[in-house]
Amino acid sequence: MPRKPSKTIQETPPVGETPRRRGRPPKSAVAPEAAPEAAPPATDDEAEEKPATPDPLEEAEDLGEPDKAESIFDDSVKLYLQQLTKLSLATQEEEVAFAKRILEGDADAREALIKANLRLVVSIAKKYTNRGLLFLDLIQEGNLGLLRSIEKFDYSLGYKFSTYSTWWIRQAITRALAEQSRVIRIPVHIMEIVNKVRRTVRVHQQEHGREPTMPEISAQVGLPVERIEEVIKLTQEPISFELTVGNKEDSALENFICDTDAVSPEEAVVDSLLKEQIEKVMAVLTDKERQVVALRFGLEDGIPRSLEEIGRIMSVTRERVRQVEEKALKKLRANTTTNLKDYYHK
Repeated sequence: MPRKPSKTIQETPPVGETPRRRGRPPKSAVAPEAAPEAAPPATDDEAEEKPATPDPLEEAEDLGEPDKAESIFDDSVKLYLQQLTKLSLATQEEEVAFAKRILEGDADAREALIKANLRLVVSIAKKYTNRGLLFLDLIQEGNLGLLRSIEKFDYSLGYKFSTYSTWWIRQAITRALAEQSRVIRIPVHIMEIVNKVRRTVRVHQQEHGREPTMPEISAQVGLPVERIEEVIKLTQEPISFELTVGNKEDSALENFICDTDAVSPEEAVVDSLLKEQIEKVMAVLTDKERQVVALRFGLEDGIPRSLEEIGRIMSVTRERVRQVEEKALKKLRANTTTNLKDYYHK
């Protein structure tokens, strides 16, 4: 007969309830729709952590404290970890028994299997601190991966559930880091390349005592140098315009950046003088001729108009507008001085 969850498991808080930061909406799982039927492959970010294949159950035994430098080990996390220490880990036989009951729709078995692996989630989440997400968020994302692994687990293949779920937990956490820890979202497949490059650099430094060259990275990663350089540029962190430059608090970076769209004082003076010269030249025209020329060349609002558009505005025919324009231009050619040539292409 399959063993039922122990009393200790039943008295614990609701499944997967990690303390949430106020205002953070619930998230949906980010794991892919399909998983390999055999043992899932390790992601790029995980491969570097596998000099040996530790037992996930042994990892879960040591919850420990995450890096305090991130100020993540607050009272809510302490309380959650204390609650997890009351949970019992499941043996492989118990995992199989739970999995069979889950297939039959047993909600209690599903809850028991989840609770038996919550400590594993915390153990894995500890390895991803100081990468852009708070520890609580990492735990929550890992719990989503745990839930996903239960949906995909096939006990008949003979794998331990804790080993199988480790991949899903790590995958959910690394995807969350890739999607949420940046101001500008970088696609997951790009971040996977970045992780490969970072791992290659670290390994090369350890083995050779220096940073690898681009051709060396290219050979290890299996991508052209141009592609690697492009990915590195895409993943550079944006710089805030409010960044302080120097020792003065009021010396923000934005104060030292030239506004290419702003009109310089010299251009403003030239534009003013040109406007005066045009007004002098236009003085020889009648009011109707001035209006046609202004509309035709966009002298008032910078928008040149066709003869048809001007005709509709002035309630005259297109031919009449053409005649007025021709007459006005003849006057301008006869009376224009050479002063306007100085402003050509300004």
